[in-house]
Amino acid sequence: MAAKKSADQWFAEYGESHQHHANELIHWFCVPLIFFSVLGFIWSVPVPDLLAEHLPGFNWALVAIFAATVFYVSLSPRLSAGLLCFMAVCYSAIVALELFDVFPVWKISAVVFVLAWIGQFIGHRIEGKKPSFFNGVVFLLIGPAWLMSFVYRKLGARY
Repeated sequence: MAAKKSADQWFAEYGESHQHHANELIHWFCVPLIFFSVLGFIWSVPVPDLLAEHLPGFNWALVAIFAATVFYVSLSPRLSAGLLCFMAVCYSAIVALELFDVFPVWKISAVVFVLAWIGQFIGHRIEGKKPSFFNGVVFLLIGPAWLMSFVYRKLGARY
């Protein structure tokens, strides 16, 4: 069995294809938007009536947030706190979209997802390297953590 990678090892691997300033800047916008949109897609998966009846307020997005948090805690308990705050903001925005009910959450998520990925591919075209998630889907979780690590460093906090 392979040894578990540390946060720094994941970030170093992720950072290899994120060296160009323009690509990094694009990622500051697109990575959070992609995470938000994926959470919006998960939110939109119907909850069976039996489950909704016994667990009022339950949503699949909460399961996804829990699973992501478990992964992030395994990387860094400190970093996971910031990421949990980020996920709470995403979740709150989705709840607000649901309450305003202008468009279905899944439609908004689809538009955001497509536009953010166009941005990502433009950034990686500039970089000249393929997106990290081509090396493994886990990099979709590493991206937000990588960005949060910069926030922690800027604040002088350890992760």
